[in-house]
Amino acid sequence: MPVLLKTAFLLVLSNVFMTFAWYSHLKNLSAKKWYIAALASWGIALFEYLIQVPANRIGYTQFNLGQLKILQEVITLAVFIPFAVIYMKEPLKLNYLWAGLCLVGAVYFVFKA
Repeated sequence: MPVLLKTAFLLVLSNVFMTFAWYSHLKNLSAKKWYIAALASWGIALFEYLIQVPANRIGYTQFNLGQLKILQEVITLAVFIPFAVIYMKEPLKLNYLWAGLCLVGAVYFVFKA
């Protein structure tokens, strides 16, 4: 499997955990004390790090740090939008499209030879 696909797959998976760690407590633990939410988020984030660290190590064999970061940001937005709309029941906003277009520009410039 090519390095880009391995890296992207693992980053997508880690971003799912990251997004749940960062935001799901707003829906699921809103009645709990903040430190309960923080501990639950920290527990979820552990799995994110167990996937993200190998993803970045694999990716760094072929990509530079800036390319890895921009790849991460594109994946973050691609994971966040469905999470926000489907799981958190937030309205789909045109701003997400504009943010995505800005990231397309970022991808172009950071991967430009």
